[in-house]
Amino acid sequence: MSFEGCSRNEGEDGSVHTRSSPVLVADAGSSSLRLTVFGDGGHVLNEHHSESPPGKGAIQALRQLLKEGPPPAAAGHRIVHGGPELRSHTLLDDAVRARLTQVAELAPLHVPQALTVVDAARELLPGVPHVACFDTVFHSGLTAAAREYAVPTGWRETYGLRRYGFHGLSYAWALARAAELLGRRPERLHLVMVHLGGGCSACAVRDGRSVDTTMGFTPLEGLVMSRRSGSIDPGALTWLLTRKNLAANEIEDVLNQRSGLLALSGTSGDTRDLVRSRTAGDERAALALDVFTHQCRRGIAGMAASLSRLDALVFTGEIGEDQPEVREEVCAGLSVFGLTGGLRPLVAERPEIVSEPGARVPVVVIPTGEAQQINVETRALLDRA
Repeated sequence: MSFEGCSRNEGEDGSVHTRSSPVLVADAGSSSLRLTVFGDGGHVLNEHHSESPPGKGAIQALRQLLKEGPPPAAAGHRIVHGGPELRSHTLLDDAVRARLTQVAELAPLHVPQALTVVDAARELLPGVPHVACFDTVFHSGLTAAAREYAVPTGWRETYGLRRYGFHGLSYAWALARAAELLGRRPERLHLVMVHLGGGCSACAVRDGRSVDTTMGFTPLEGLVMSRRSGSIDPGALTWLLTRKNLAANEIEDVLNQRSGLLALSGTSGDTRDLVRSRTAGDERAALALDVFTHQCRRGIAGMAASLSRLDALVFTGEIGEDQPEVREEVCAGLSVFGLTGGLRPLVAERPEIVSEPGARVPVVVIPTGEAQQINVETRALLDRA
């Protein structure tokens, strides 16, 4: 890929540095688009955020952002799933773009939308390097015991059926910030980290590396989510297919779009709405929150089984950051690990220890930093190029 047009500085060793150059970060979610231009030191120079699925509007949003300046020297793109071959953050050329089309079906809510933005950005910024940053990279070192499903070898080798894990960019950012807050090096920490947002997962970090996670082959496995079911008995799905004659695409749509908190409550997949409704006496909202926090505790306990000690429990993601009732209820039910309720509220949008001083297991809240981590990874990769 050509770097023509990039305002990057070449060091004495011939490496190219982007520390002082603006970097565009594109984070396309299933129903949102966040564009951010980062400058030196991670400062935000410009941004755009819309709560609508990326589509034709993506190129207009990008064009407006670029018109306002400053011109980016590089672009980093969040791609949820890298599939079996793309196991590190990488320059996004035509060959990589073609591979991403092949893995899009593994994360149908995310990758196709991200590729819409990738194509728009490459069209508008043809002279700068584009970097694909994958959520699956953080979990690429999972051991075989944590990675493999107990299914026939042919399924695993031919179809690539295995646990990939997701939310890796969020976990990478939260790990570094938690280490700073705890005054420990990341490679000396054993943590359970929980990303709670529209998608939800838990991850075990041992000596600074992911060793287990609740999400699997797709971002559908694991904890209950806003509109996604999380794990259910696969036998229930084959029963629906063979005995009730539900179509596979209908099941897929229901599990990804019409399940989770939304299905349990019947009203909303947003925990803020559900907390208010529960307070007003809505029993279905109360049930949704009970199931959600119960599954969070199960996920945390399962991840702790991959650690020899628990140095801290880390919450991140929109719910993990903004919903103190959820944090409180999750921790209050984990006394077996020395966790308790009585957490302090987050007083600022910055990393904080919210457990009481002297708590056996500190509880840490890290504001979501996926865009910041993409900026970090993009600059690091280009500096090495």
